[in-house]
Amino acid sequence: MTDVNQNEQHESATFVEEVGHRLRAIRRQQGLSLEDVEERSGGRWSASAVGAYERGYRVLSLARLRELAEFYGVPMSVVVGEVDLREQPIPVAGPPKVILDLGALEKHEEAAPVARYAQSIALERGDFNGRVLSLRRDDLRVLGSLLGLSEPKLLERLAGWGVLSAVEGNATTLDVD
Repeated sequence: MTDVNQNEQHESATFVEEVGHRLRAIRRQQGLSLEDVEERSGGRWSASAVGAYERGYRVLSLARLRELAEFYGVPMSVVVGEVDLREQPIPVAGPPKVILDLGALEKHEEAAPVARYAQSIALERGDFNGRVLSLRRDDLRVLGSLLGLSEPKLLERLAGWGVLSAVEGNATTLDVD
């Protein structure tokens, strides 16, 4: 094998690993486990395959890489490294920032399970301001499961109870260490 071929193979392997690191950073930034990706994609992306892509053990075709970028809601330029995320965070689709009004929450009997869960979150975080509480993506998932509602329906229910202090945007930023 010539030096040129060896160099090309090394560069290709390095690129595959770099793409894998970016894919893992994107998934983690979105708060998803490998199992979450498999579940949310309806099995289109198996946990083992995504893990292998992230470790650079398997190579994605360009078409599959584009599909995975679309699944995560990020531009291909982020996945392939055309944009240095350490210098300029890129907005990616994410859940809205949800802030509960704890005072209003206690006024609704049917919201008692939400109030109890919010209280446990506040205790766990050591957040004792007592007036409002920010909900994270995982909090929304748990509350949705608790009430048997999808995220949009959960937000509708909370709004109907008048317990949302704020719902801000639907974007977060993606940073790579």
